Amino acid sequence: MNNIKIFSLSRHSRLFEVPDPNAEYLFVNSGDRPYYEEPYRAESYAIVFIKEGSVKMNAGFTSREVIAPSVITLGPSVIRYFTKSSDHLKMDVIFFKDTFLLQSHADHFFLARYQFFENSDLHVLPLKKPGVIKFVKLYELLRLTYTAVNFHRADIIRSYIFALVYEVDDYHRQHASEIPVPVKSHPLFAKFRVLLNNYYKYERKLDFYADQLNMTAKSLSAAIKKQTGRSAGKWIDDAIILEAKVLLQNKTLTVSQISGMLNFSDQSVFGKFFRAGTGMSPVEYRKKFD
Repeated sequence: MNNIKIFSLSRHSRLFEVPDPNAEYLFVNSGDRPYYEEPYRAESYAIVFIKEGSVKMNAGFTSREVIAPSVITLGPSVIRYFTKSSDHLKMDVIFFKDTFLLQSHADHFFLARYQFFENSDLHVLPLKKPGVIKFVKLYELLRLTYTAVNFHRADIIRSYIFALVYEVDDYHRQHASEIPVPVKSHPLFAKFRVLLNNYYKYERKLDFYADQLNMTAKSLSAAIKKQTGRSAGKWIDDAIILEAKVLLQNKTLTVSQISGMLNFSDQSVFGKFFRAGTGMSPVEYRKKFD
């Protein structure tokens, strides 16, 4: 586990104990699966069909209980991890690289048009019965094609992925008013979260975010805590710790380098910050992956 800053398709293959016949896409079929409970990014997109049971998903700066039947959509840049929610979980997952899907597509920005891959408020799509039927059939077709010997297998799978993207988008459009919106999607918090996403690696001071929102630090912190139950400062600290955990899993980087990447004045200051947030030093956290 020397470099798990970004999960490759091969690593997903090993985690789920399924064959990895190529480096462009991977299909995982059903059954109870292991949980990787440390934050990570992936090299691929993922469309997950939760068929039975539930799972707790942490994506970006939000945490959600995902209950079947639901679809989860995740882009490569999203930091995510999953924790056990129920003893019985059945899901199908298609992982794919954008280069695979868009190999012959004229619009290389096709996936960027769909916010549900990156926007944490849209990652989870609860399904009603008509939608469930469609996704059951699409994933069954994916499974049959993935496990068959077929000269056109890659092209057929590519077509099914396009169909999934279009179906998810259509479902969002048709049922937008019925899909539960997280409490934390208040306009002020939404603006704060955008700023946090853009600047947390460089700015830890609450004053910076308050200035950007034309507020005092005290009023911003109070407002965010009222809306989310966590102060603005806690959101900032948690975002930095999340990124630090991802970086610390990459053993090609020294702790000193990570400290610099996160704009700490030195490794000692970073170590104290990380210990205050996690109860362990950066080196102790890293040893978990030896």
